[in-house]
Amino acid sequence: MDRFENMETFVRIVEAGGISAAAERLGVAKSAVSRRLKELEAHLGVELFHRTTRRMKLTETGRSFYHQSVRILQDLLEAELATSQQHGVLKGGLRAALPLSFGLMHLGPAVNEFLKMHPQIEFDLDFNDRQVDLIEEGFDLAVRIARLADSSLIARRIAPVQMVLCASPQYLERRGTPVAPEELQTHDCLAYSLERSVEYWDFYAADDRHHRVKIHPRLKAGSGTYLRDAAVDGFGIVLLPSFLAYQQIEAGSLAVLLRDYRCPRLHAYALYPQTRHLSQRVRAFVDFLVQRFAGVPYWDRCLQESGR
Repeated sequence: MDRFENMETFVRIVEAGGISAAAERLGVAKSAVSRRLKELEAHLGVELFHRTTRRMKLTETGRSFYHQSVRILQDLLEAELATSQQHGVLKGGLRAALPLSFGLMHLGPAVNEFLKMHPQIEFDLDFNDRQVDLIEEGFDLAVRIARLADSSLIARRIAPVQMVLCASPQYLERRGTPVAPEELQTHDCLAYSLERSVEYWDFYAADDRHHRVKIHPRLKAGSGTYLRDAAVDGFGIVLLPSFLAYQQIEAGSLAVLLRDYRCPRLHAYALYPQTRHLSQRVRAFVDFLVQRFAGVPYWDRCLQESGR
């Protein structure tokens, strides 16, 4: 039994959607594909598919084994490339989980630039704010914006993320401009519903005194982009990452409030499992992100220029 051949056949069955389609892609007989799958399941002692007369569906064990198999085959390809005449060429798949707004606005263009530099890389990107399980779901890395708790993941800092309190000039003209955090209790506030403490905002004065304010959200949403646009339309005060609001601040459609106070600092991190060998392509991509966002991020320059 050729374990790598059987593993590759299993991956092709999953990706093609069935044995017949996999046989066509591999250029072998359908019976050969069926035999390899049976040998693999016998060797593992598990069923990788639920089989019916009409379809094949991965078992939970099969799904986990698929992700691991893809990674093993990609690492094998990379090892071969490292000892071939193509040494130094980045090639293979890279599966990444990226936060939605930050990913679309800032990481997406970075990915496109990286692809131009390394045209043989194949990206599989999941733009989503959910917290994925890198190992179980087969991701090579994830980018998260957080204050990281201890975990089994290795984290590399990519960029600082500064939170800013904003409102439109129209709202401030109508309701007045707060000059202290406690005044927010009487204002219409727009809150990000995926935060753990959605009804509390934290601020620190110049002397590091902590101000925790209970707000009364007029509007809650799981999209920072939507909340930003609602603030521009004058519906209330919003606490947003600067990377999401910098264009509106530059244009004057949002004004930064409480400049004498700061919010808790966050960072964007690249995360990957410490139990897995870090492939050359993942390392190169993380290095690229760190270099691209080094120094003061371009989305924070408007805050420096305005004296924040």
